Amino acid sequence: MNKKFLMPFFIMAAIVILSSCSNKLKPLAEEYIKAEPQPLEAIGGKVPVTINATFPTKWFNKKATVTVTPVLRYEGGEAWGTSYTYQGEKVRGNNQVINQKAGENVTMASSFNYKPEMKKSVLYLTFDAKVKNKTVKLPDVKIGEGVIATSELADAGTATAAIAADKLQRIIKEAHDANIMFLIQQAELRSKELNKSEISDWKSLVKNADEAANQNVAIEISAYASPDGGVKLNTGLAERREKNTSKYLERELKKEKVDVPVDARYTAQDWEGFRELVSKSNIQDKDLVLRVLSMYSDPEQREQEIKNISAVFSVLADEILPQLRRSRLTANIEIIGKSDDEISVLAKSNPSELNIEEILYAATLTNNPSEKEAIYVKASELYPNCYRTWNNVGMMRFRAGDLAKAEEMFNKSISVKANNEANMNLGLIALTKGDQDKAQQLFGNASGVAELSEALGVLYLQQGEYAKAVNSFGSVKTNNAALAQILVKDYSKAQQTLGGVSNPDAITDYLKAIVAARTNDSAGVVNNLKAAIAKDPSLAKEAAIDLEFAKYATNSDFVSAVK
Repeated sequence: MNKKFLMPFFIMAAIVILSSCSNKLKPLAEEYIKAEPQPLEAIGGKVPVTINATFPTKWFNKKATVTVTPVLRYEGGEAWGTSYTYQGEKVRGNNQVINQKAGENVTMASSFNYKPEMKKSVLYLTFDAKVKNKTVKLPDVKIGEGVIATSELADAGTATAAIAADKLQRIIKEAHDANIMFLIQQAELRSKELNKSEISDWKSLVKNADEAANQNVAIEISAYASPDGGVKLNTGLAERREKNTSKYLERELKKEKVDVPVDARYTAQDWEGFRELVSKSNIQDKDLVLRVLSMYSDPEQREQEIKNISAVFSVLADEILPQLRRSRLTANIEIIGKSDDEISVLAKSNPSELNIEEILYAATLTNNPSEKEAIYVKASELYPNCYRTWNNVGMMRFRAGDLAKAEEMFNKSISVKANNEANMNLGLIALTKGDQDKAQQLFGNASGVAELSEALGVLYLQQGEYAKAVNSFGSVKTNNAALAQILVKDYSKAQQTLGGVSNPDAITDYLKAIVAARTNDSAGVVNNLKAAIAKDPSLAKEAAIDLEFAKYATNSDFVSAVK
């Protein structure tokens, strides 16, 4: 065969072979892929990741379609992230086109729902590639390892449930009035007034209060003249009414052997009383009268201007002014309640002798959880129509970790009467179930509850809003508050908070160890982990895989503590 004739065929074959080689996609080297953060971190129940990848020059085949998906693999399972598809210049499609000659930098954002098993995991980038219709197998590329899950230490179950507080008043103050009326421009006491039942009942009330062991009484005498006789006349008139009333009362108290303090005063023209009576009356032109009172400060000018309203003054003279010619007797009585010791004894021996405020208060007098809960339970039996009793039983169950019973009691409280305390507490229950939307709704119906800020702090923690959580916790000294401070990297404040936790537990010590790890205090890491593990041995396994302590993995004291 003619060699010249065969030469074109050899050239065509070489072109086909070279073209076939160029259709292949090579594995994408790890150096072209970077995942952030490293290691991954759980935030608000999610594990977010941002992947920056480079398709190098001449890597991407013009006829290729490549789908890239991150996958987080852990013992017992794997989680797939968001897929991104890219295509070559000669592919018909709507995906991002990668220029073969220039290459391309791409960014892929993804997120995984957090599971505890992800603490020990590996992040891969997977490839589903085709050139034309032919599948090309590309190996997975490892781009990360492990998840820091410190934020998952947030625990709504340890938050402070809201108490529906008592309204006990140790001293109840009462004021009881009686009036001795006078005729116009007269100061003499009339037997008709002194013998009426209002005065006799008032004197009996004073005597009984003076004799009662738990009551104190003091008397005020306020004598008045109506503002229709001039200042000079009314001053003398009001003064005589006060003196006559004081002498009468002095005799009566002496006769009854009542020894109480008496304070006497008089008011020449009772404009305030006049204003009050007019405002409450049905007088046709009362607004005009009140306007005159506000316009003039001089009492005589006030009086004259009102008299000038001829159509009104006769009604005032008949209905209003007579009520101002009086001496008012006021008995100020203080009723002193039971002492703390009396309330505590009765709460145990005879709780039915306590009113609702006293029995709710009794529960605050003991630090023993069993005794406290028993008092609230008895309160719910004696006063089932008081929503506070059921809420507070639920509060104690919540503290004990019995969330099912706590929820039942909070719902019972709501059924008796809608109230903010139970709403807040049901919000905490919702958080323990991971239902943040329901919790937020319930917290919105709990305004004014003292414990609400702390509850919101836990919600913000679970939502990954760490700065908002710190602000909401304020000066509260709890594990959750310290966790928020750790997550915003305020380690000094976190140390102070953890040192102030009133009932430190294993998590308190574990958080102290995390602070120590982040501040390069190896001794603090070991000592605090030992304390945490002594209280909760299961934390040894957690600490061993916790990336917070990764740089101490070869520390013999750390290894000894967590083995």
